[in-house]
Amino acid sequence: MKKIKAGIIGGAGYTGGEVLRLLLLHPSVEIGFVHSRSNAGKAVSQLHQDLTGLINLNFTESIDTAVDVLFLCLGHGESRQLLEELSLPDHLRIIDLTNDFRLKNNNQIGNLTFIYGLPELNREQIKNATAIANPGCFATAIQLSLLPLAKAGLLTDIYTTGITGSTGAGQIIAATSHFSWRANNIQAYKTLTHQHLDEVNESLGQSMNKKAPAVHFIPWRGDFTRGIFCSSTLTISNQLDEIVSLFKEYYHSHPFVHISTESIFLKQVVGTNRALLQLEKQGNKLVVHSIIDNLLKGAAGQAIQNMNLLFGLEEESGLQLKANYF
Repeated sequence: MKKIKAGIIGGAGYTGGEVLRLLLLHPSVEIGFVHSRSNAGKAVSQLHQDLTGLINLNFTESIDTAVDVLFLCLGHGESRQLLEELSLPDHLRIIDLTNDFRLKNNNQIGNLTFIYGLPELNREQIKNATAIANPGCFATAIQLSLLPLAKAGLLTDIYTTGITGSTGAGQIIAATSHFSWRANNIQAYKTLTHQHLDEVNESLGQSMNKKAPAVHFIPWRGDFTRGIFCSSTLTISNQLDEIVSLFKEYYHSHPFVHISTESIFLKQVVGTNRALLQLEKQGNKLVVHSIIDNLLKGAAGQAIQNMNLLFGLEEESGLQLKANYF
């Protein structure tokens, strides 16, 4: 079978590097080019040194639209600007990992309409799409913990906390990304105003066919490199076993989401495209914990999952990844 030819735009960052690593090991894909304006001409393995001996390509500043799929791993706002400048052939599929096209009131450019790329919500639409807007990392973790309740009409006001590793901030140096600041330290940030809330509210509303209840979200910067742990609290009278059955039914055909009856922890998912959910209940208060790797199920892994759906491949292809448990 002819392999899918992929191009990566913005291949020098954390997300672009993870897309590259996954595609290099994907049985149905070959890399057409890896783009980086700031590293053009350098060997890819000079920057991503773990790929020494695995790739012989150099970064390029040119963009070859003759590939089958483009992964846009740019800074937020840059994808829209780039697509306005490119002439795109009809066969080309786009997977954008920025927040440029995630909301329905802003999901079009030219003849392209972007489908929100959360497979556990929009799998069938993704299969028939030309362009995919990959969800945000916190948005993915929060939505997966709430979608079954939204579909069943059981959502009330939601109070969510979530902690993320330093890779969630990208490679741009900031005071809060230095090791000396992060070590032995945590901090709340963007309290109740995080940019992923809009896409969360839109997806929950889609599931409910009406406006969703408010999600009150406090994100935290954590003292680790990878992973997201979110806990969402809401009021619900249903018994816990009934709610657990609801979650298992919702996700029974979705290979990357699993319901745990034991306490969950980040090492179970870091390095994988999996999401683990755990439910606890005291009185009428339900807590749903969710964990993902922010760079995989929260970014590059989900992008590959979307590519698999776009091209009719097995959804898990190239994503059978092992957690670094120890």
